[in-house]
Amino acid sequence: MISHISIRDFAIIKDASIDFQPGLNIITGETGSGKSIIIEAISLALGSRADSSFVRSGCDKAVVQLVADLDGEEMIVTREINSSGRNLCKINGSIVTLTELAGLCKKIADIHGQYDHQSLLNPDNHISLVDSYRSETIMPAKNLVEKVFSQYSAMKSKLGKLISNASEIERKRDFMAYELKEIKAAQLSYGEDEELASRINLMQNSEKVFQSLEDAFHSVFDGAPSSLDCIYKALLSLRTISAFSQPIKAIEEEFNDVYFRLDEASREMNKIRSNIDFSKEDLDDALARLDVINGLKRKYGGSLESVLAYANELEEKLSTISNFDGLREKIEAELKEIEFLLISASEKLTNQRLDSAKQLENLIQNELKELKFNNSLLSVHFSEASREYSANGTDMIEFLISTNKGEPLKPLSKIASGGELSRIMLAFKKIIADYDNIGTLIFDEIDSGISGIAASTVGKKLKQISQNHQVICITHLPQIAACGDHNFKIEKVEDDSNTYTTIVPLKTDLRVHEIARLIGGDNVTETTLKSAEELISASSGKNINAMV
Repeated sequence: MISHISIRDFAIIKDASIDFQPGLNIITGETGSGKSIIIEAISLALGSRADSSFVRSGCDKAVVQLVADLDGEEMIVTREINSSGRNLCKINGSIVTLTELAGLCKKIADIHGQYDHQSLLNPDNHISLVDSYRSETIMPAKNLVEKVFSQYSAMKSKLGKLISNASEIERKRDFMAYELKEIKAAQLSYGEDEELASRINLMQNSEKVFQSLEDAFHSVFDGAPSSLDCIYKALLSLRTISAFSQPIKAIEEEFNDVYFRLDEASREMNKIRSNIDFSKEDLDDALARLDVINGLKRKYGGSLESVLAYANELEEKLSTISNFDGLREKIEAELKEIEFLLISASEKLTNQRLDSAKQLENLIQNELKELKFNNSLLSVHFSEASREYSANGTDMIEFLISTNKGEPLKPLSKIASGGELSRIMLAFKKIIADYDNIGTLIFDEIDSGISGIAASTVGKKLKQISQNHQVICITHLPQIAACGDHNFKIEKVEDDSNTYTTIVPLKTDLRVHEIARLIGGDNVTETTLKSAEELISASSGKNINAMV
């Protein structure tokens, strides 16, 4: 339930707030006073998108704050919209994303506006209304269909790609075989090009390398005295005194380590020196081999890894052609199995929807009778036309209605007037809200196209709905306004430079006066006041004086 909303610098509202109550909350006001702006502000707080046009002219930002009860806990929602276009969402002081805000707030309230009339006329939206009712049983079946359909689509795409690629590959088969043969003939191995380049570099500089190794080996091992001899002599001296001091012992160990590491390094250096024996033929062979590898790299990807990967790709494609029939049969068999699962899952979803539709038909039929569609007949029609698989099943659903006795069932768009659509949508909202356990229902322009007895009927239905839900309704009809448990008036005032919207809670006398204004216009008379009192008494079943 929404208990409070405060609005600052939003559209033409400078600073206003409303304390909503349980039951039926009615908002009235003259045309252009800003009634729908209140709904816009609530919608914004509940997670709708916003832009800088909502910021009141001359202000830096607009702020809407809403207090609601969700599952027994108070929740404070804050939306700030900056004139630069940036906006901020908070829940109980913590910043959240717009997606998080909308996901949480959809449990608080359901807003019905004029667009819902149009959505009701579109048969594409009817299936979602059936799914919304008994969603706890339909959604698992729907999720299964979506999952299996995804697998079916992927397998069907795989088969199509196989057939398409096979014909393309067949045209290139000889050329691919030639390329694969060329790469295979080179007998490449990973990292071979880098090893060759290093070896060639060594061979091309072999004289300099040999001399430098010779000089280094002489200094360390063959000299008189050699570096190794000097280190060994120092090590022997340290050993004679290492027992007297721990630091000297540590130094001795360091010299011992250095001696053996240098000895090992000098032997390795001598081995490399001894193996430097390259002929011009060896260098020419290595250069020729590297040239072959570089040629393949230029043709097939720029690196040795790319060449080898391309060879593997060629092998797979050629193998696919060779094994095409077997692979196609395998995929077709898998596709048939998945299609069987999809048919089964879709049939289960259809059965769930049929059960839901039957119950929904009866409930809507009862609601329509209460809304004075005494001779109406409504049917949830499942199309018998050719169906295709989809993530939403195979069902095509449309609501058909006959509003007069003896008339055939026809689509809503062919039968219903604006006023009838308002009442039909109200019937849907009543049922769905009861089932989804939505705390607050908000109606903007629910009275579109209705008057007289129909308006009184809608008012009574809103009153009935408010027994189990908080209802917030904007109206311009006195019959509906008279049914309110709590009435508010939106007023627009002007000074020398600005226009402001204010919100006034209406107690008994002000409430009667406002309903009288709705009856007779700005010229409120004793007659319209009396009529307003009678409307209020009729809607509540109590004498107006007893309500003071």
